[in-house]
Amino acid sequence: MPTGYDVIAIANPERYVVGLDSSENALKRAREISSLSPNAECFEFIEVDFFTWRPTEKFDLIFDYTFFCAIEPRMRVSWGTRMHELLKPESDGELITLMFPIDDRDGGPPYKVSVADYEEVLHPWGFKATSIIDNELAVGHRKGCEKLGRWKRCL
Repeated sequence: MPTGYDVIAIANPERYVVGLDSSENALKRAREISSLSPNAECFEFIEVDFFTWRPTEKFDLIFDYTFFCAIEPRMRVSWGTRMHELLKPESDGELITLMFPIDDRDGGPPYKVSVADYEEVLHPWGFKATSIIDNELAVGHRKGCEKLGRWKRCL
């Protein structure tokens, strides 16, 4: 969340949005960019470690904007566990993932990801993909290397 544009874009009076980052600099930049937003009361940015954060409520929707590819692959199982813990258990809860980079590469971050990588850590928690499509809005060098996934828990 280096700039928080996605948080600002999806927030509205019917949808309160929380943006997380562990970088003080990223949060400072996001707060500067968002300070004049007309819907500023509809979102907040929090400096926190995703893996240890304990919010007071679970979420209806979680949007993972390339966080999965930024973490060490050995941490992906913990990512799946946290998605399970943070998302409301009702069937209305949904996880949206922007999967990048879907290509061959060594090293990282970003680390290479595949649909199978997501399935490996989400299926044990009952998540199934309801749709996985190429991201038609990807820009520049990211065209053809991104997918959007929608995941719901099958109870």
